[in-house]
Amino acid sequence: MPNTHAKLSPSAAHRWINCPGSVALAEQCPAAGTSDYAEEGTTAHALAEIKLRSFLEPTGKPSPIMAKELKQIKASEFYCGEMEEATDFYRDVVTEKLLAGGPDAELMVEQQFSLAEWVPEGFGTADAVIISDNVIEVCDLKYGKGVKVDAKGNPQLRLYGLGAAWLFGDLYDFDTVRVTIIQPRLDHVSTEEIKLQELLLWAEDEVKPRAHMAIEGTDYTAAGDWCRFCPAKAICRKRAEKNLELAKMEFKQPGLLTDEEIGQVLKQAEDLEKWVADVSAYALQQALDGKTYEGWKLVEGRSIRKYADDL
Repeated sequence: MPNTHAKLSPSAAHRWINCPGSVALAEQCPAAGTSDYAEEGTTAHALAEIKLRSFLEPTGKPSPIMAKELKQIKASEFYCGEMEEATDFYRDVVTEKLLAGGPDAELMVEQQFSLAEWVPEGFGTADAVIISDNVIEVCDLKYGKGVKVDAKGNPQLRLYGLGAAWLFGDLYDFDTVRVTIIQPRLDHVSTEEIKLQELLLWAEDEVKPRAHMAIEGTDYTAAGDWCRFCPAKAICRKRAEKNLELAKMEFKQPGLLTDEEIGQVLKQAEDLEKWVADVSAYALQQALDGKTYEGWKLVEGRSIRKYADDL
């Protein structure tokens, strides 16, 4: 399996399924660099992997190779007591599920799989896969604590379950796929159970057509909550049109806003603020790279650079 990110990755499935045109737009944007949050998450996943693999060792302890990797992880600037507790929580949830599956249950750690049957050149890696009786379960560690993530209807987790089911379908007899998100820092565990045939139908009817549209470079776009992590979110015309439309609010008489209208304003203002913040951040970065926008200039105050009206 390639040691790279798939063009249509499961982690971005919520976006490219709803907005297949975003894939072509994203290719026109500068590649996003890594962040401390991403590095922290990578470190946590590496630690969690070692803990699960150690559980599977006859001694219950890390092998010499894992012990060396563990030493490197503990030397990382991101390693801390909270990470130890979070990965212990994750390990305990996964191993409890494994033991609950009975003596014949099996656990695969960092299991790679192909999605090429539905997603051209698609592949992914599941943090943990448990096979027991007639059920195959995928467990996914979410180390972040900013947004609680649920498993129900989650396209990323469904694709993980789909890939694992397709990989092991000829070796095991199961008819149910279970996907679980484990978010230790929010003390959150969420599970969706779906029949394999229903999952396959979803893949054929919803995933496959949108994946081919995305790969072929469709210009079909749609704005929604999936814009949040899109590389083109600041300069996407469809998102701009949606947010500008939000600003054209129509209110009924009388002269004072009703409670219902105030609630509407607050919701729309939240979406508009996010969009303006994304556009401003993009413009600032472009200005730092030498680009200019008519009527605006780059200013510095209190060691913070920002864009200001030139008038």
